[in-house]
Amino acid sequence: MLSLDEEKLRDEYTVKKNTRLERARKLDIRCRMPALVNAYVLGVCGALILGIGMCLAMGVIGAPGWGIPLGIVVGLVGVLLVSINYPIYRTFLNRRKEKYASAILSVLNEKD
Repeated sequence: MLSLDEEKLRDEYTVKKNTRLERARKLDIRCRMPALVNAYVLGVCGALILGIGMCLAMGVIGAPGWGIPLGIVVGLVGVLLVSINYPIYRTFLNRRKEKYASAILSVLNEKD
């Protein structure tokens, strides 16, 4: 009797047939991945810009005279980027889903 770990390991290394469900999953990943990468990049950039703005406003970096106003402006730009990240992600994902919907559905509807 094989344990669960042995069975998972065996399943991982056995050659799998390219079923229609596997093809549909690969298309789904191809559909979602660019939107996900875009969301991560925009979120990280927004968070970094927000952090730079906070550092400027607190006087950790930058000139003493212009630090606070410049930090507030830079911080607000970072807040704006982080705030619009999710709506941009949803819009981008919905457009990709419209593009790939017919291909995924045709793979799922085809007969074996």
